[in-house]
Amino acid sequence: MGEDFFDQDALRARIMQLRGEHRALDGQITALIETGVIDQLKIARLKKEKLFLKDRISALEDQLTPDIIA
Repeated sequence: MGEDFFDQDALRARIMQLRGEHRALDGQITALIETGVIDQLKIARLKKEKLFLKDRISALEDQLTPDIIA
């Protein structure tokens, strides 16, 4: 049972790390747009990476809260 807590702590730590990366990408995208840099390819790549991180975060959160059938 103690091992499950370590696994959950590791998952929470990874989720926090990914959320930080997600925020950083959001900041990069905003900065590019605000500075008038119109590099659509770069912005598209950053948005794609941001979406990947969001999906990964969701998958890890699902592991923390398994489906409960009532």
